[in-house]
Amino acid sequence: MSVTVRNARPEDEMGWRELWSDYLDFYRVTVAPDITDMTWRRIFDPASTIFMRVATVEDEMMGFALCITHEGTWTHALDCYLEDLFVDEAARGKGVGRALLDDLVAFSKAKGWARLYWHTEETNATARMLYDSYVKSDGHIRYRITL
Repeated sequence: MSVTVRNARPEDEMGWRELWSDYLDFYRVTVAPDITDMTWRRIFDPASTIFMRVATVEDEMMGFALCITHEGTWTHALDCYLEDLFVDEAARGKGVGRALLDDLVAFSKAKGWARLYWHTEETNATARMLYDSYVKSDGHIRYRITL
């Protein structure tokens, strides 16, 4: 299976929306349609720090990585936060997730960013096996207050 990873394009919208819906179902969450619409717009807004890389196989979108860059207090360069990574169920275990992560590592290095980081659910064993092949958990626990 040959995986291509590239920047998102406007014509990717329908494929992304299908994967996004599957992603939300996977995590058993609901996001209001206007938030999904806003997320899509931000990907292409030059003023936004959100960007998306997509993984395709034979021109079909099989996965995506949504990221946010931000300043930090411990480094001079920007950090890249991988907020959402999802691979179509039919493509899991076939190198699509690894291709997305390999791309993000190379992309981040090329941009001169200081760190690439992410989190996942503790029970997401499949994703954690992939993630652990890059780096072990740093032991931090996330706390989040929804306001």
